[in-house]
Amino acid sequence: MAAVELVNVKKTYGDQVAVDDLSLAVPEGSVYGFIGPNRSGKTTTLRMTMRIIAPDRGTIRVLGDESGSHGPANDRIGYLPEERGLYKQMKVREVLRFYAEIKGHRPTTAEIQDWLNRMGLPDVAEKKVEALSKGMSQKVQFISTIISKPDLVILDEPFSGLDPGNAEVMREMVLNLKREGRTVIFSTHDMGVAEEMCDFVFMIYKGRKVLDGTLTTIQQKHGTDVLQVRFEQSNGNKPSLENLPGVIKVTDHGNSQELRTAPNCDRQAILQELMRRGRIEHFESAHPSLHDIFLRIVKQEGAAANA
Repeated sequence: MAAVELVNVKKTYGDQVAVDDLSLAVPEGSVYGFIGPNRSGKTTTLRMTMRIIAPDRGTIRVLGDESGSHGPANDRIGYLPEERGLYKQMKVREVLRFYAEIKGHRPTTAEIQDWLNRMGLPDVAEKKVEALSKGMSQKVQFISTIISKPDLVILDEPFSGLDPGNAEVMREMVLNLKREGRTVIFSTHDMGVAEEMCDFVFMIYKGRKVLDGTLTTIQQKHGTDVLQVRFEQSNGNKPSLENLPGVIKVTDHGNSQELRTAPNCDRQAILQELMRRGRIEHFESAHPSLHDIFLRIVKQEGAAANA
């Protein structure tokens, strides 16, 4: 059963089409990633799923319910919006109890403290929200989203602005929600995070779905036209990779390089040429990364729009 299902959904703002005939299904118990450039329709789709705004047409079914903004499924959904905001004058313990009770859950003091401990915030319960650092505040808002134990958790850019340590804590909490059988939808600009965490990836571009599936099926669809190369380095110098026969594009990742190859190229010839230029430490045929696929689609769609 799908936790969320959209069928032929459209949303416009005046002459601007924000979401155009969108259909998708989010499997229960999965981590489902929304990716796409700014102003592509990600947040509009999430807000329609939350019943904050209504579609112009189409059907949106959430946890089996399609009755709208006051449907019975609402108390089973936790939502972290991109625009963060907590009641700054309230103490952390009070604000967490408030958000839980809105969803019909009455947490004990021990339960609230357990959540704070798990998020690395053992000493903030009696502090006012305004006294917290940005990272602390974001983690408190995340707790406020999930403290009511929702079946569906929707997170709009949950890792935005977090330092690596706090981002790692947040990633572990998201994966723990999946282990508990909950469904998580989150939007992100970080393709690496989507690759690592998501069971399914959905990409929207100018309101239209252009990708939807598991990372494996998406990568298989885009072929194996990538070579991962790493040279043995001497004094930090790397051989030049200009004018390699059969290579369309070279992306330098610092310690390694990614080569995008032309169709039907001779990879053994490429390897021989690379060996003439330096000592090879690693050479691997690979699927394109999600980041590379993302850039290809944006380029292709942009070229089609300008044709």
